[in-house]
Amino acid sequence: MSPQIISSAIFLVALLLIFTEKVHRTIIALVAALLMIVVGTFAGFYSQEQALEVIDFNTLGLLMGMMLLVALLEPTGFFQYLAILGGKLSQGKPVRLLVMLGAVTSIVSMFLDNVTTIVLIAPVTILICEILGYNTQPFLISEAILSNTGGVATLVGDPPNILIASAAGFSFNDFLVHSLPIIIVTWFVALAVLNFLFRKEFQGLKNKTNHEALMQLEPKSVLKDLKTTRKVLVVIILAFFGFLLESVIHLEPSTIAFTSAAVALLWVRPPDLKRTLNLIEWDILIFFGALFVMVGGLEKAGVLHIFTQALTESAHLHPLVLGVGLIWIVAIISSFVDNIPITIALIPVLQELGTLGFDITPLWWALVFGAGLGGNGTIIGSTANVIVTSLSEKTRNPITPALWNKKGLPVMLATCFTASLLYIAFYYLIGF
Repeated sequence: MSPQIISSAIFLVALLLIFTEKVHRTIIALVAALLMIVVGTFAGFYSQEQALEVIDFNTLGLLMGMMLLVALLEPTGFFQYLAILGGKLSQGKPVRLLVMLGAVTSIVSMFLDNVTTIVLIAPVTILICEILGYNTQPFLISEAILSNTGGVATLVGDPPNILIASAAGFSFNDFLVHSLPIIIVTWFVALAVLNFLFRKEFQGLKNKTNHEALMQLEPKSVLKDLKTTRKVLVVIILAFFGFLLESVIHLEPSTIAFTSAAVALLWVRPPDLKRTLNLIEWDILIFFGALFVMVGGLEKAGVLHIFTQALTESAHLHPLVLGVGLIWIVAIISSFVDNIPITIALIPVLQELGTLGFDITPLWWALVFGAGLGGNGTIIGSTANVIVTSLSEKTRNPITPALWNKKGLPVMLATCFTASLLYIAFYYLIGF
């Protein structure tokens, strides 16, 4: 049996078990990753050393560092303060609340990695919903999807954008000219589709007693430790500027996040360090580590290379046709495989096409849109999706893979269709 079949079978079975929800996804991913290593070692296509190399410790470090900062903020009451303030501004109206939270999440995601954004905003959303007695599912799902969408607009908003910009030589301004206008329109389409999909849920969210109670609350009254709040917020702001100046200071996002967390810990000196560490979502970190190992097995077995070969053989097609096709193919694959390894696998293919005299500039932007928007399709399509899903398990209404497929897949299809039309318009009107 070929390595491609073996690795694909392990990955597909793991996905199937995750979607059935009979066993926790972290356990399934961990077992599948170990199986991929063991089988790959005996079959000769994957080794333990290679499995360690494919794990993106930069992503895991970024997650852990930001989780530590959130863990330091949580006991201070700052999230409760934001929750009450946000709830009062929305006046408890679900659609207005969705628009407000979605807009804030998307704007922040344009300047910070969407993973960091979700880690900061999702706990606030859960608290607002608890105060109002709302089901958290519509708001958390929408935030993750709008965060993924908004992150495509800028160079620093999504990890694949950083990889593509480095390979293609794109600047921050290039994204503002070619990606931002398309994503603004696409974002409003995503918002409209989400409001339509959750219309029944929103119609049932009419608890006037909770609304009146919310409007009587004073946000400042819930701040338990203003001194610690200010300290951690200062560190978070410094981390924000560190992310923006990443190319100048030459530090990885994980290093910036961990340094910020270390400074905050030293400055705050929490009385119960074990409690702070217990607030870290360890299951998310383990799940992603296992997922990286599984995808690495697919790559080493040559499964991803099959796709790159097919793209190379399609080089005779018109760049516009190939670009639209690339948007959809990458989007579909990114729904089931993290978009970072897909991007890494395709970059050398596009570069090779460029050496053959092929106009690859439109294809770089197709890769940006396909990788960024495709992650909305399933529960494991992006890191943000997994984070909000894990956080929802602590609420009364946990997000399930079936629910995400029902809501996320239509949004993915609508946004990819919109991006494809605008991609064609941009190609003929201003070019790439």
